[in-house]
Amino acid sequence: MSERDAAFEAYFAARSDAMRGTAYLLCGDWHRAEDLVQQAFTKLYLAWRRIERHEAMDNYTRQTLIRTFLSERRRGWFRHESVESEATDRAAPAADFADERLVLLEALVKVPPRQRAVLVLRYWEDQSVEQTAALLDCSTGNVKSQAARGLATLRGLLEEEKVR
Repeated sequence: MSERDAAFEAYFAARSDAMRGTAYLLCGDWHRAEDLVQQAFTKLYLAWRRIERHEAMDNYTRQTLIRTFLSERRRGWFRHESVESEATDRAAPAADFADERLVLLEALVKVPPRQRAVLVLRYWEDQSVEQTAALLDCSTGNVKSQAARGLATLRGLLEEEKVR
């Protein structure tokens, strides 16, 4: 195995689970999250030789993952499989707030993709407004407005769930 492949393999082993968690938050389906992570790491492997600063890989990988997700969402309905509205598999929730966590994850999947990407990066990945803007290749103002809209949408969805 070459030194390049060994370095990539070590990075994949260290970071793929975290990226899978981010992908799940974006798409709401573990199988689709696996596919997104696979696509992102394939793109990363192809660019591995050209990347000089391997210590800054997390942002590059996260950006590739987000762009892969958003690009997939832009395709027409005929180009990707539709996901059932009722999830067939779910992550094991934390014991204390299991029900609330499931409700939140189900609501997050219903938020529009761009807003969901901003919410995941800002509040789950704990990225700053500037870092999120760089990852999504947009202005900081766009990140702020998408975050505000996304939070409003999420609150509305959660309020609907309380009424039920």
